[in-house]
Amino acid sequence: MLNLGPHEFGPGALVIMAIVNRTPDSFYDRGATFAFDKALERVASVVADGAEIVDIGGVKAAPGDEVDAAEEIRRTVDFVAAVRERHPQLIISVDTWRHEVGRAVCEVGADILNDAWGGHDPRLAEVAAEFDAAIVCTHAGGVEPRTRPHRIWYDDVMADVLERTVGLAERAAQLGVDPSRIMIDPGHDFGKNTWHSLEVTRRLTEMVDTGWPVLVSLSNKDFVGEALDLPLEQRLLGTLSATAVCAWQGAQVFRAHNVAETRQVLDMVAAIRGSTPPRRAVRGLA
Repeated sequence: MLNLGPHEFGPGALVIMAIVNRTPDSFYDRGATFAFDKALERVASVVADGAEIVDIGGVKAAPGDEVDAAEEIRRTVDFVAAVRERHPQLIISVDTWRHEVGRAVCEVGADILNDAWGGHDPRLAEVAAEFDAAIVCTHAGGVEPRTRPHRIWYDDVMADVLERTVGLAERAAQLGVDPSRIMIDPGHDFGKNTWHSLEVTRRLTEMVDTGWPVLVSLSNKDFVGEALDLPLEQRLLGTLSATAVCAWQGAQVFRAHNVAETRQVLDMVAAIRGSTPPRRAVRGLA
């Protein structure tokens, strides 16, 4: 069972975490939701499209201008508070690796701390425990936040993913985070080349078999672009293909830019595997 904010999701649930960037330089939307009002419009739009979670980020993952903790807090805290006021039942996640930011956003209503940099700040899990928040434990291969991997190598990339993510999940539970509020993420592109990201995708059942709910962040990433030799703006179909593969293998939470399309893919996977019925079934029956 996965418990996020006031909501409970069974093992067959397929949940969308929509990306909302409060950054002027995000790799995908190029700052389209940096302005406060534009970001609020984005939240309303993704909720209407079927997202159960919004993931708010104040610092882009890639290298770029320095953003200190104070600026990250400025970009996220008031916005989280505004989203909580407008959408009382929405699950709010914040993408941060800093415990100072985690504390500030939890104080105004964040439900999830999405630690995309693999426990770089070990105090972040302590904050999650203090506020009864959920946490995402991500594999980043030990690289520093906001750096790109350079000639990174693993004896067995999935073995490293399992060791690090399960270790982080177990530590979070020991600190007092409710185990039903802990997710693990293979960290596509983070601390990985394209071969690594493709391998963890086809071996995702090994993460699912740990028993921890699995979150994947696939949307428009470089491994999709390199696999198909396509630029950023042409990666949607590749992203949706990877989404279907991960859903079929048992991933539960999908961090996405394109919510409506992702919702259709997940609903189709659910229909094929028989966990939800067709919304309309009249063919050959009348």
